[in-house]
Amino acid sequence: MSRSIIRVQSSEGTKRFELLPNDSLNSFYEKVYTQFKVDRSKHAEWKLYFDRNKQRLIPNSSSTRAMEILSHGDIIFFFETEQNQNREQFQGEEDEIDIELAKQDGLISRDRDPQLCHHGPSGKCIHCVPVEPYDIEYLKKINPSIKYVSFHAYLKKLQGGPDKAKYCNLENLNCKIKSGCKEHPVWPKGICNKCQPPTIYLNRQNYRHVDNVMFENGKIVERFLNYWRKSGHQRVGFLFGRYEAYDGVPLGIKAVVSAIYEPPQKTDESCVEIDLNDPNEEKVFSIAKILGLKCVGWIFTDLIRDDTGKGVVKHYRGSANTFFLSADECIMAGYFQNKFKNYTRFSMDGYFGSKFVTVVVTGDEQNQIHFEGYQVSNQCTALVRDNCIIPTYDVPQLAYIRESTSEQYVPDVYFREKDKYNNEVTRIARPLPVEYLIVDLPAAFAKDSIYSFNEDSPLIKEFFPVENRQEINEIQDFNSLKNYMKQFPTYRFLDAMSDFHLLVFLATNQTVNLDKVIVKLVEAVKSKNGQDALEWSKTSEWSTIEHFLVDGTSASMVEEWQCKMCTFLNEDNVTVCQMCQTARS
Repeated sequence: MSRSIIRVQSSEGTKRFELLPNDSLNSFYEKVYTQFKVDRSKHAEWKLYFDRNKQRLIPNSSSTRAMEILSHGDIIFFFETEQNQNREQFQGEEDEIDIELAKQDGLISRDRDPQLCHHGPSGKCIHCVPVEPYDIEYLKKINPSIKYVSFHAYLKKLQGGPDKAKYCNLENLNCKIKSGCKEHPVWPKGICNKCQPPTIYLNRQNYRHVDNVMFENGKIVERFLNYWRKSGHQRVGFLFGRYEAYDGVPLGIKAVVSAIYEPPQKTDESCVEIDLNDPNEEKVFSIAKILGLKCVGWIFTDLIRDDTGKGVVKHYRGSANTFFLSADECIMAGYFQNKFKNYTRFSMDGYFGSKFVTVVVTGDEQNQIHFEGYQVSNQCTALVRDNCIIPTYDVPQLAYIRESTSEQYVPDVYFREKDKYNNEVTRIARPLPVEYLIVDLPAAFAKDSIYSFNEDSPLIKEFFPVENRQEINEIQDFNSLKNYMKQFPTYRFLDAMSDFHLLVFLATNQTVNLDKVIVKLVEAVKSKNGQDALEWSKTSEWSTIEHFLVDGTSASMVEEWQCKMCTFLNEDNVTVCQMCQTARS
């Protein structure tokens, strides 16, 4: 036979190619690249295989005739190499704390037991040998007991054994039909075992990515709670801080909160509507990055004043008899955890889970304001990402798994619970108790207060207003900046600028553009360099701002008149030009 027809299958479909007797494998590869429109710069990243499992590679050789290894009617497969896919998907960097903890063994040392150990002081036996950080039975016995292992302890467990993590792979759950299957029509006309997502059995996650949330000092939260105290409305904020090692759990991680940013939102006494398209988000994150901070979580209030005289607020959540997180809150937490991924080299996708935490401010059993920390499980984040889960209408602690429609296939989701006869039964997650999706973690304040900003300054009697609080008459403008700056002498300029909310205002104000110079000020605040801050105060941009502070008027409210002689803009309350002394006509 002088000519042969070869079928090539890829994620883009199946195409037929005519193979001539003198065609080399290299020329055949070129035909495939052309037909599938592969960019020339990526030719080396696409390969042909005899089988779908990519076990038998077809070499790209110019010295071998294609018909020597291919026959008429063959079906071969065209894939992008996994190494390239992984490199493209891994778009983030591992956190420094992850790199640091990966170098540690995390073994839990035990002292010699005087009753059970019969060896010398330098010996070890089964009763005093160090314990692996993932030994959950031992962790439950110690005081205080540890409910969850840390994420890095979980990794150590996967990396155990003689293979030494050679086959360690963290796989993200997928709840969608795999695209590109050509063996049947697209959903809803067809589906097969190869493209159908697996049935999901919900399990309580036994590890957590963050083991503790610590606020640097109480004043950070006091400024946040002042909104509720003045208005009675609930409030949402984003936590900016850093991740550090936590010694309360083997190989643990804690989120240290340095500041709370409050995005645009509509509030009332029972709910909050957040504007997820914050126009200032990019600049806020840029300022935080220069300061060495990142968004580590979100915080919201659920506080109702107690009128019975028992305490400050009512207690109606946060215990086994009430609920911990509502389904709406779990879905919102899942949305944020999908947005702020945990990047790791142990996943083919380049990420696995998230370190983003949820902090709830509510009333405890003594009717006092209390802080509770949570994350949702990786199974929950996958269900949220693929739009498979919705809240119920009237029961906050119950969620509901969507049913499949002609537009979307939703896999079956099950959970296990004990019935009234104490037998373990499997139920479909319609509805679903959200306790299967929650991982709890402690949230508290530093034992010895830490101050990244100026909350401890003795000069401050009134802080600079927090952003987006116009509803309670806290407005960020040049008038409030003037009142704030009055508290500081000139040589304490660094102290004045060491306020996260003020830096956000300077970076986002629409009157004086500071984009080109704000970086030097933020770097001075980060390094606490007073000399650099004073140098920055001599810039023309800050001089322009000082012009608006002369009489304390807001830049948006300044009335000016233009001199006809020199065109200088003068303040409305002067009758002679401040530049050339020409009288106002």
